[in-house]
Amino acid sequence: MKVILASDHAGLELRQELVAALTARGVAHEDVGPVTRDSVDYPDFAARVSRAVASGEATLGVLVCGTGIGMSIVANKHKGIRAALCTTEFEARMARAHNDANVLCLGQRVVGAGVGRAILEAFLSTAFEGGRHERRVQMIREAESQG
Repeated sequence: MKVILASDHAGLELRQELVAALTARGVAHEDVGPVTRDSVDYPDFAARVSRAVASGEATLGVLVCGTGIGMSIVANKHKGIRAALCTTEFEARMARAHNDANVLCLGQRVVGAGVGRAILEAFLSTAFEGGRHERRVQMIREAESQG
C-alpha cells in the first residue's frame, strides 16, 4: 500500500500529523505539500492526489483543507476517484467497506489531530467488502462516463 497526501494551507498541520502517523505505522507514503502556510489553491493539490490514485501510482489518497468540502468536490471530479469526506471513524469504515472509497478527505477546522489520526487508521484498516456493494460501485463507475 502507498498513500499520497496533500493539503492546502488550512490543512497543513493536520496533514503533517497524518504523515507522522503513517511514518510511525510504517506505511509507504508520499507527501506532496504544501510546505508552508502561504495561501495555495486546493484544486491543484486535490488534482495531483487524484491523478496519482487514479493512475495506480498510489493506492489511496488523503486530502486535508479547512473543512474537507472543497477537496472532496474536486477529487470526485476525477474519473476513478471515490472521495469521502469523513468526520468519524464509522464514516471512514463505511466509505471503504461499502463504497470502496480511495481518497479520504478531512477538515482541519472540523476534526482535531487525535480524531483525524483515528479516522485515517479506520480508513486504512478497512477493506472493501465487495458482494452486494460491488454492483453499486460499478454503477458509480458507469455514472462517471455519463456526465
